[in-house]
Amino acid sequence: MAEAAKKVKKKVKKIEDHKGKRLKNSKVKSSIKTVFKKAEEVVQSKSQEAKNKVLEALKIVDKAASKGIIHKNKAARKKSRLMKKYNQLIKV
Repeated sequence: MAEAAKKVKKKVKKIEDHKGKRLKNSKVKSSIKTVFKKAEEVVQSKSQEAKNKVLEALKIVDKAASKGIIHKNKAARKKSRLMKKYNQLIKV
């Protein structure tokens, strides 16, 4: 009986731990979305600060992918799409 109680305590602790990680991950994912939206807006407005915003967005996505918050292929896809838009701005 005592062993069953230990297992329940472990599960409760694990659930609490996962809550914290989930909150942290959701904050990072939210910031990724925000930074990408801002970068895309700056690229579409053809502003001078487009390069800085794009580099900032790429840095945040790489960091999230390296920590396992988002999948590396998703990070590559997001970066590729943003760079495609940015390169079109440079050509014009």
